Amino acid sequence: MVKKRIAYRTLGLGAIFTALFFLLILRSYWVQAVDRSNLMAKARVTWERSDAINPKRGEILDRNGQILAYTSKAYTVTAQLKPLSNDNLNSSDYVKDPQMTVEKLAPILGVTPDSLLPKLTNKNSRQIELRPAGWKISKDIADKITALKLPGVGVYPDTKRYYPFGALASQVVGFTNLDGQAQMGVEYSEDKALKGQKGSFTFKMDSRGNQLPDGVQSYKPAIDGSNVSLTIDRQIQTYVEDALDDAMAHYKVKGLTCIVTNPNTGEVLAMGNRPAFNPNTYWNSQNGFANDAVSSNFEPGSTFKIVTLSAAIEEGVFNQNDTYMSGLYRFKNPNIQPIQDHNGGVGWGRITFKEGVKRSSNVAFVMLGYDHLGKDKLFSYIQKFGFGQQTGIELPGEARGILNFEKAYPRDVAAMAFGQGVGVTAIQQVAAVGAVANGGNLMQPYLVKELDDPKTNKPVSVKQPKVIRRVISENTSKQVRDLLGAVVNEKNGTGQLEAIPGYDVAGKTGTAQFIGSNGQYVPGRYINSFIGFAPKKSPKLLVYVVVDNAEIGEAAGAQIVAPIFKYVMQHSLQYLKLAPDNSVSNKTVTVKTDQVTMPQTVGEQSAKITKQLAALGLHAQTLGSGGTVLGQYPKEDEVLSKGTDVYLLTAKKDLKMPDLTGKTLRDVMEICALLQIKVSGIQGEGFVTAQSLPVGITIKKGDTLNVEMAPKSEIPPPASQNPAG
Repeated sequence: MVKKRIAYRTLGLGAIFTALFFLLILRSYWVQAVDRSNLMAKARVTWERSDAINPKRGEILDRNGQILAYTSKAYTVTAQLKPLSNDNLNSSDYVKDPQMTVEKLAPILGVTPDSLLPKLTNKNSRQIELRPAGWKISKDIADKITALKLPGVGVYPDTKRYYPFGALASQVVGFTNLDGQAQMGVEYSEDKALKGQKGSFTFKMDSRGNQLPDGVQSYKPAIDGSNVSLTIDRQIQTYVEDALDDAMAHYKVKGLTCIVTNPNTGEVLAMGNRPAFNPNTYWNSQNGFANDAVSSNFEPGSTFKIVTLSAAIEEGVFNQNDTYMSGLYRFKNPNIQPIQDHNGGVGWGRITFKEGVKRSSNVAFVMLGYDHLGKDKLFSYIQKFGFGQQTGIELPGEARGILNFEKAYPRDVAAMAFGQGVGVTAIQQVAAVGAVANGGNLMQPYLVKELDDPKTNKPVSVKQPKVIRRVISENTSKQVRDLLGAVVNEKNGTGQLEAIPGYDVAGKTGTAQFIGSNGQYVPGRYINSFIGFAPKKSPKLLVYVVVDNAEIGEAAGAQIVAPIFKYVMQHSLQYLKLAPDNSVSNKTVTVKTDQVTMPQTVGEQSAKITKQLAALGLHAQTLGSGGTVLGQYPKEDEVLSKGTDVYLLTAKKDLKMPDLTGKTLRDVMEICALLQIKVSGIQGEGFVTAQSLPVGITIKKGDTLNVEMAPKSEIPPPASQNPAG
């Protein structure tokens, strides 16, 4: 019996070992054959790591290479709220004392302790990012945080999008949000080109996560984004911004728009709106994000008469010497309400059609558009001039305009002839009148000049001017230009306020009532505008100004338009070195003597040039104590008002910080460029009210400056007139 039991046990053990052996073989087969791919994937997670390589976002530049947007170094702040390992609760890898951390960190981040403490005591998170206003911080702030050596608080390299000229062309350039995503403007429309292509690499690592020598298995380099050069000219854009700022500071208006183009090519040289915003601190802005120049539909009023006039001349139904009875236009159907001239229907008696154009007579244009052209012809020209369709400009959110011509009743058709009952965008108006200015070709307006390789700076794509179609003949174009010249420069012309001494300006005024959300006209609210070009015979610039006035009335609105147009047009013509022509007869204007042209000062003796500037009525502010001028601001040939501060760099060492109170952001950027210091922080909009570097302190190359800005009414008086030595 004993032997049998031993034999059974031996057989049982043998069977068990045999079964285990076969299970081992089966498991080995399963691991090596059936589950091989799954296990290999898990193993790779242990010893392999793949990372994305982010490309650098391309820069946005103006037509002359001035940087309008770029990506710079920045830092993010993180806080580890729980220990990395539960076995090491005494380590310094997490925030153990939130109250102490908050008290030291909050002042540096510029936030209140009460807003920061709940984040550091959040029991549901292991790690958080501390996001002050603007989220990402500068190197100076990062160094201060690192120096504190706070347990659990880390600072990590990152990047940030920066807009060195603040609100300048903000709706055109657009911005990227705190996560680097493009939101509007060229940043959005050209996002694919700007952001480039991500790269990647895979490498082997040890159990501690360290990369093994020669452990890189694959590598795909990132392709940096292309630089986008715009047709915008920063100097002309600055004229637009300054003019709009001045109007906003003096009048209560709902909105302003100004566009400057080269009518011969369709290039947009400047585009500005008010309200605007600063893309560096976009989170502080409540409005100003809409680009009304392309996205807003409005009734144009009398500026639209240019289309009717052009069509009538092209079709041979206009003779400027024919006469008509102004004041009131009565339809054959007595049930249709008559149309009256803008002076209450009184008119000016029997006048010529040329006089009707100069006086902007509604009756004259109803006769031209409704009687002489007729509905179908008028509508065909409105479409040929580009209304009712997008222009294709490289900006998101472009509106199409509003045309309901097919269903229009007779009075609707008559009203369209003088700019009522039709919705347009500012950019459509600019393109249409550009065709009149350039000899008859409707050009596609465009903003993107070229895409450049970020490494070589050589163009990879260049945009050429595009003719959409010919809309009128050169002869018609010349006749319309001459008539529009009379509107500005002759007696009784409605555009006399826009005349510029020495320049042959042609253009047309416009006034239209504002249509509310209910489709009805809003009493007392008007859209005032002026569109004009110069020189009349061979136009180089076209400027369109639109004022949406809410509280100032029709007549006052027209008074706002003229200074904006004249300032932008005159300064831009002079900037382009188009000197005044003394043979031009401006019958309605007088020459102002409160402006001077900035001379070339670099290389001159500082004492001598200071006296010359004083004789011109300019205030010279010397930067340094040298005897020779090394740099200047403003630049040569800029048109300045008497009393303007001029900065002359005479040394590169031992420079004193000047008083920037009351200066614009453009002034700050240019002066700091002379001083070779950086502007790292900008708070608010408008004019400088405070600066981080005290007046008179000795500065050195690479110092950083923060400025606070506010509207004109909040600016304190300057500390001194000439603090820089």
